[in-house]
Amino acid sequence: MGPIWPSYFTDCSSVIFMVDSANIIQISSSCIQLLSVLSAEPLHKASVLVLFNKRDLPCTMSLVEMKSLFRMDDIIACASQPITTLELSARSGQGLQEVLSWLDSAVGE
Repeated sequence: MGPIWPSYFTDCSSVIFMVDSANIIQISSSCIQLLSVLSAEPLHKASVLVLFNKRDLPCTMSLVEMKSLFRMDDIIACASQPITTLELSARSGQGLQEVLSWLDSAVGE
């Protein structure tokens, strides 16, 4: 789906980018996709939420490990847009309140 994403970027004020934390094989691909999204001209001012999903599974790495693999500190330092990272379990709802709070603040800007 990544190749068609740019057709949705116009007039976008916020982005939620979800990463499957349990699929370690796809981590590098997810990081490349995130960098592609962040570098898109229409999104230079959009608020970005990076969600590390499936935190309820025993095979996932910690948030610190995931952020390290993504080099999130470097990405955040170089990005033109504000970036927030959260962990989530869509199945159990863990972290959902934080996502809703982020949405409320992002939409309210």
